[in-house]
Amino acid sequence: MSLKGIRTNDKHIKNLANIVEGNRSILYKKEDLLAYDCDGFTIHRRLPRAVVFPNNTEEVAKIVKYCHEHDLPFLARGAGTGLSGGAIPLNGEVIISLVKMKRLISVDFENRRAVVEPGFVNLKLTNSISDKGYYYAPDPSSQYCCTIGGNVGENAGGAHCLKYGVTTNHILGLEVVLPNGEVIEIGKDGIPDAPGYDLLGLLTGSEGTLGIVTKITVRILKNPEAKQTVLAYFDNVADGSQAVSDIISAGIVPAALEMMDQIAIEAVEAAAFPVGHPKDIEALLLIEVDGISAGIDEQIHQILEVCKRNHVREVKVAQSEEERARWWANRKTGFGAMGAISPDYLVQDGVIPRSKLPEVLNRIHEISREYGLRIANIFHAGDGNLHPLVLFDARKPGETEKALKAGSACLQACADAGGSITGEHGVGIEKREEMRFIFSDEEIAAQTDIREVFNPKNLLNAGKLFPTPGRCLEVTKEGKSVTAS
Repeated sequence: MSLKGIRTNDKHIKNLANIVEGNRSILYKKEDLLAYDCDGFTIHRRLPRAVVFPNNTEEVAKIVKYCHEHDLPFLARGAGTGLSGGAIPLNGEVIISLVKMKRLISVDFENRRAVVEPGFVNLKLTNSISDKGYYYAPDPSSQYCCTIGGNVGENAGGAHCLKYGVTTNHILGLEVVLPNGEVIEIGKDGIPDAPGYDLLGLLTGSEGTLGIVTKITVRILKNPEAKQTVLAYFDNVADGSQAVSDIISAGIVPAALEMMDQIAIEAVEAAAFPVGHPKDIEALLLIEVDGISAGIDEQIHQILEVCKRNHVREVKVAQSEEERARWWANRKTGFGAMGAISPDYLVQDGVIPRSKLPEVLNRIHEISREYGLRIANIFHAGDGNLHPLVLFDARKPGETEKALKAGSACLQACADAGGSITGEHGVGIEKREEMRFIFSDEEIAAQTDIREVFNPKNLLNAGKLFPTPGRCLEVTKEGKSVTAS
């Protein structure tokens, strides 16, 4: 990039600008950097030193090597849809934005795989191969704008992960730039399970702390022969929760099994895609089954019978693809729809055993009363992945802090029930301290030891994932700002 127009005394910005080709390939003015001070977790904000837009792996590697040699903290960023603060530049990082690396490189229908760059949008992959009868299974609510590179970083899930698994179940290979600038390839030729360490599993979900993914080989699936969708309304959450357990106990594994409570229903009906849900119900289930045509009707019959045994008020089957699409559009606006009923909201992400649904939801209602904040629940009920949404008004003194405490209490409830503090959104900075709910100091130390192997200088996305050191544990470099030369 030409240095004409680069007006700064920062030598590193000038040198980085020389690495990348094309106009507007680096941002460094405050007014330009404001858009990069947070991701979907907006409670915390920090300005980056600069934002660089590489065009290919070679440029990413050169940027990383430069940062490594000059002790400049750096991190990778995709679409910025992450919900745990994983892309917030805590240490004034150089952000390496991968949005220009957005090609669908190849599709191999015979071997059911595709190769994409990290900036390729999730839903665009399905749209690109649907005419051939194929699709990409992981479907986060933000799939219309989130990138597959970001999905790899967070090990993103989605409504249909109950049957088909989360991102890690669909990754066959990665090209990765390590924190020193070295480029490695894992899962060569789409063979992910070569002898040795499971590096694909390790890197998928590492939240951008071990390397920067620059190429991804993913598994693509043949469209199911048939699918049907059921919508069920319940007068109380306990009946809806029991129906979830009974459906799974009956041997049915739906493609998706979603639940929304009364506050969540209020929000989605006030937003872009209302479908006329009753206002006085406590819970709804959205259930989808797919597979070969011969078995679908029997599964639907069993699901209807389970719902009736659990005192369902009304249960219906989508009569057209248009109706099914409306139901799903309504569900997938769930998070954003909270803006229709609250100035601000905090999305949480915990996991519990399905059998503990009534118990944990009751505890979340207690937390709501204790903190005086409404909490909506919209979640992947089939695999116990909860998403309590804490509604608050940041303009009121102290409400942001109360919301954070309420969110932490919800995660404690999940951990106490034998679950986890995250199912798909990641830890980032939002849940660092909550890592202690499920891991001992020794277990956290083992994880930081692994990070040290890949990222010994802790320049790549420092301050994420792990809690600040406790009295009995010293985590090397963790939680400290890295000073650039």
